[in-house]
Amino acid sequence: MGASLCYKTVCVEGAAVLGPHNHPEVSMHTHPLGAYMECIYRDDWQGVGELMLSSANKLAEIGADFLICPDNTIHKALPYVEPRSPRPWLHIARVLGEEADRRGFQRIGLTGTRYLVESDVYPENYVRPSAEERAECNRIIFDELVYDIYKPESIAYFQGVIERLQEQGCDAVALSCTEIPLIISDANSPLPTLDSTRLLARAALRRAVSE
Repeated sequence: MGASLCYKTVCVEGAAVLGPHNHPEVSMHTHPLGAYMECIYRDDWQGVGELMLSSANKLAEIGADFLICPDNTIHKALPYVEPRSPRPWLHIARVLGEEADRRGFQRIGLTGTRYLVESDVYPENYVRPSAEERAECNRIIFDELVYDIYKPESIAYFQGVIERLQEQGCDAVALSCTEIPLIISDANSPLPTLDSTRLLARAALRRAVSE
Protein backbone atom coordinates (compact mmCIF):
# COMPACT_ATOMS: atom_id res chain seq x y z
CA MET A 1 0.00 0.00 0.00
CA GLY A 2 2.82 2.42 0.85
CA ALA A 3 4.57 1.78 -2.46
CA SER A 4 1.40 2.63 -4.37
CA LEU A 5 1.11 5.92 -2.45
CA CYS A 6 4.72 6.75 -3.33
CA TYR A 7 4.11 6.01 -7.01
CA LYS A 8 0.87 8.01 -7.01
CA THR A 9 2.66 11.01 -5.50
CA VAL A 10 5.34 10.99 -8.21
CA CYS A 11 2.71 10.79 -10.95
CA VAL A 12 0.32 13.39 -9.58
CA GLU A 13 2.90 15.93 -8.42
CA GLY A 14 5.07 15.36 -11.48
CA ALA A 15 2.46 17.10 -13.61
CA ALA A 16 2.92 20.30 -11.61
CA VAL A 17 6.61 20.28 -12.49
CA LEU A 18 6.67 18.83 -16.00
CA GLY A 19 3.28 19.78 -17.37
CA PRO A 20 -0.08 18.06 -17.84
CA HIS A 21 0.03 14.26 -17.78
CA ASN A 22 3.81 14.18 -17.41
CA HIS A 23 6.08 12.65 -14.80
CA PRO A 24 9.54 11.06 -14.79
CA GLU A 25 9.84 7.53 -16.12
CA VAL A 26 9.25 5.09 -13.26
CA SER A 27 10.17 1.40 -13.19
CA MET A 28 9.40 -0.90 -10.28
CA HIS A 29 10.41 -4.31 -9.06
CA THR A 30 8.92 -5.81 -5.92
CA HIS A 31 9.71 -9.12 -4.27
CA PRO A 32 6.81 -10.48 -2.20
CA LEU A 33 6.64 -9.05 1.30
CA GLY A 34 6.67 -12.65 2.52
CA ALA A 35 10.19 -13.14 1.16
CA TYR A 36 11.38 -10.13 3.12
CA MET A 37 9.56 -11.19 6.26
CA GLU A 38 11.16 -14.64 6.20
CA CYS A 39 14.52 -12.87 6.50
CA ILE A 40 13.32 -10.31 9.03
CA TYR A 41 11.77 -12.92 11.33
CA ARG A 42 15.14 -14.67 11.63
CA ASP A 43 17.03 -11.34 11.94
CA ASP A 44 18.80 -11.95 8.62
CA TRP A 45 19.36 -8.40 7.40
CA GLN A 46 22.01 -9.47 4.95
CA GLY A 47 19.32 -11.66 3.37
CA VAL A 48 17.07 -8.59 3.17
CA GLY A 49 19.93 -6.79 1.48
CA GLU A 50 20.29 -9.55 -1.11
CA LEU A 51 16.63 -9.16 -2.04
CA MET A 52 17.10 -5.41 -2.37
CA LEU A 53 20.17 -5.94 -4.56
CA SER A 54 18.23 -8.33 -6.74
CA SER A 55 15.69 -5.60 -7.42
CA ALA A 56 18.41 -2.98 -7.85
CA ASN A 57 20.20 -5.03 -10.49
CA LYS A 58 17.02 -5.65 -12.45
CA LEU A 59 16.13 -1.97 -12.41
CA ALA A 60 19.64 -0.91 -13.40
CA GLU A 61 19.51 -3.30 -16.35
CA ILE A 62 16.42 -1.58 -17.73
CA GLY A 63 17.83 1.92 -17.36
CA ALA A 64 17.16 3.27 -13.86
CA ASP A 65 19.41 6.21 -12.96
CA PHE A 66 18.88 5.99 -9.20
CA LEU A 67 16.86 3.95 -6.72
CA ILE A 68 14.34 4.51 -3.94
CA CYS A 69 12.67 2.11 -1.54
CA PRO A 70 9.32 3.21 -0.06
CA ASP A 71 9.78 0.85 2.90
CA ASN A 72 11.42 2.30 5.98
CA THR A 73 12.08 -0.99 7.75
CA ILE A 74 14.28 -2.60 5.11
CA HIS A 75 16.52 0.46 5.06
CA LYS A 76 18.15 -1.33 8.00
CA ALA A 77 19.79 -3.52 5.33
CA LEU A 78 21.04 -0.61 3.22
CA PRO A 79 24.60 -0.75 4.64
CA TYR A 80 24.85 -4.22 3.07
CA VAL A 81 23.40 -2.94 -0.18
CA GLU A 82 25.05 0.37 -1.00
CA PRO A 83 28.65 -0.88 -1.46
CA ARG A 84 27.46 -3.38 -4.11
CA SER A 85 24.59 -1.42 -5.61
CA PRO A 86 24.67 -0.70 -9.35
CA ARG A 87 22.97 2.65 -8.77
CA PRO A 88 22.83 5.23 -5.95
CA TRP A 89 19.94 5.26 -3.48
CA LEU A 90 17.94 8.06 -1.91
CA HIS A 91 17.76 7.24 1.81
CA ILE A 92 14.27 7.72 3.23
CA ALA A 93 15.48 8.71 6.72
CA ARG A 94 17.87 11.33 5.35
CA VAL A 95 15.12 12.80 3.20
CA LEU A 96 12.81 13.01 6.22
CA GLY A 97 15.56 14.48 8.39
CA GLU A 98 16.26 17.21 5.84
CA GLU A 99 12.58 18.17 5.87
CA ALA A 100 12.54 18.22 9.68
CA ASP A 101 15.53 20.56 9.67
CA ARG A 102 13.96 22.77 7.01
CA ARG A 103 10.81 23.14 9.11
CA GLY A 104 12.76 23.76 12.31
CA PHE A 105 11.56 20.79 14.35
CA GLN A 106 13.69 20.11 17.40
CA ARG A 107 12.32 16.91 18.95
CA ILE A 108 10.80 14.27 16.71
CA GLY A 109 8.73 11.24 17.68
CA LEU A 110 9.21 8.08 15.64
CA THR A 111 6.43 5.73 14.55
CA GLY A 112 6.82 2.64 12.41
CA THR A 113 7.20 -1.10 12.61
CA ARG A 114 8.82 -2.56 15.70
CA TYR A 115 11.85 -3.53 13.59
CA LEU A 116 12.26 0.04 12.36
CA VAL A 117 11.71 1.78 15.69
CA GLU A 118 14.24 -0.49 17.42
CA SER A 119 16.84 0.00 14.68
CA ASP A 120 19.39 2.72 13.94
CA VAL A 121 17.83 3.74 10.61
CA TYR A 122 16.70 6.99 12.23
CA PRO A 123 18.84 9.07 14.62
CA GLU A 124 19.16 7.94 18.22
CA ASN A 125 17.66 11.19 19.52
CA TYR A 126 14.28 10.54 17.87
CA VAL A 127 11.81 9.67 20.64
CA ARG A 128 10.53 6.10 20.53
CA PRO A 129 7.13 4.81 21.72
CA SER A 130 7.06 2.30 24.59
CA ALA A 131 7.66 -1.40 23.99
CA GLU A 132 3.94 -2.10 24.35
CA GLU A 133 3.08 0.65 21.84
CA ARG A 134 5.68 -0.63 19.39
CA ALA A 135 4.16 -4.10 19.51
CA GLU A 136 0.61 -2.89 18.91
CA CYS A 137 1.63 -0.49 16.11
CA ASN A 138 3.54 -3.36 14.51
CA ARG A 139 0.44 -5.57 14.72
CA ILE A 140 -1.78 -2.92 13.15
CA ILE A 141 0.67 -2.39 10.30
CA PHE A 142 1.15 -6.06 9.42
CA ASP A 143 -2.33 -7.40 10.23
CA GLU A 144 -4.35 -4.50 8.86
CA LEU A 145 -2.68 -1.71 6.89
CA VAL A 146 -0.71 -3.87 4.46
CA TYR A 147 -4.02 -5.60 3.65
CA ASP A 148 -5.81 -2.28 3.03
CA ILE A 149 -7.80 -2.57 6.28
CA TYR A 150 -8.42 0.68 8.16
CA LYS A 151 -10.19 0.38 11.51
CA PRO A 152 -11.33 3.43 13.50
CA GLU A 153 -9.93 1.93 16.69
CA SER A 154 -6.52 1.47 15.07
CA ILE A 155 -6.48 5.07 13.89
CA ALA A 156 -7.38 6.12 17.44
CA TYR A 157 -4.56 3.97 18.80
CA PHE A 158 -1.98 5.71 16.61
CA GLN A 159 -3.39 9.07 17.66
CA GLY A 160 -2.92 8.04 21.29
CA VAL A 161 0.69 7.05 20.65
CA ILE A 162 1.33 10.43 19.04
CA GLU A 163 -0.35 12.21 21.97
CA ARG A 164 2.05 10.47 24.35
CA LEU A 165 5.00 11.50 22.18
CA GLN A 166 3.69 15.06 22.40
CA GLU A 167 3.60 14.75 26.20
CA GLN A 168 7.29 13.80 26.04
CA GLY A 169 8.06 17.12 24.37
CA CYS A 170 7.98 16.15 20.69
CA ASP A 171 7.10 18.93 18.27
CA ALA A 172 6.60 16.64 15.24
CA VAL A 173 6.07 12.96 14.48
CA ALA A 174 7.78 10.93 11.77
CA LEU A 175 5.36 8.62 9.97
CA SER A 176 8.10 6.12 9.24
CA CYS A 177 6.20 3.17 7.98
CA THR A 178 5.00 3.96 4.49
CA GLU A 179 1.52 2.65 5.35
CA ILE A 180 0.97 4.99 8.32
CA PRO A 181 0.16 8.02 6.11
CA LEU A 182 -2.83 6.05 4.85
CA ILE A 183 -4.48 6.61 8.26
CA ILE A 184 -2.59 9.53 9.88
CA SER A 185 -2.01 13.02 8.50
CA ASP A 186 -1.87 16.62 9.70
CA ALA A 187 -5.67 16.57 9.61
CA ASN A 188 -6.00 14.04 12.45
CA SER A 189 -2.60 13.97 14.17
CA PRO A 190 -1.97 15.66 17.52
CA LEU A 191 1.45 16.69 16.16
CA PRO A 192 2.65 18.01 12.78
CA THR A 193 3.55 15.02 10.61
CA LEU A 194 6.62 14.15 8.58
CA ASP A 195 5.22 11.82 5.91
CA SER A 196 8.14 9.61 4.86
CA THR A 197 6.24 8.18 1.89
CA ARG A 198 5.45 11.43 0.18
CA LEU A 199 8.72 13.07 1.20
CA LEU A 200 10.67 10.28 -0.51
CA ALA A 201 8.50 10.55 -3.64
CA ARG A 202 9.06 14.31 -3.81
CA ALA A 203 12.81 13.91 -3.33
CA ALA A 204 12.85 11.37 -6.17
CA LEU A 205 10.87 13.75 -8.36
CA ARG A 206 13.33 16.58 -7.70
CA ARG A 207 16.29 14.30 -8.40
CA ALA A 208 14.80 13.00 -11.63
CA VAL A 209 14.00 16.50 -12.88
CA SER A 210 17.48 17.79 -12.00
CA GLU A 211 19.07 14.96 -13.96
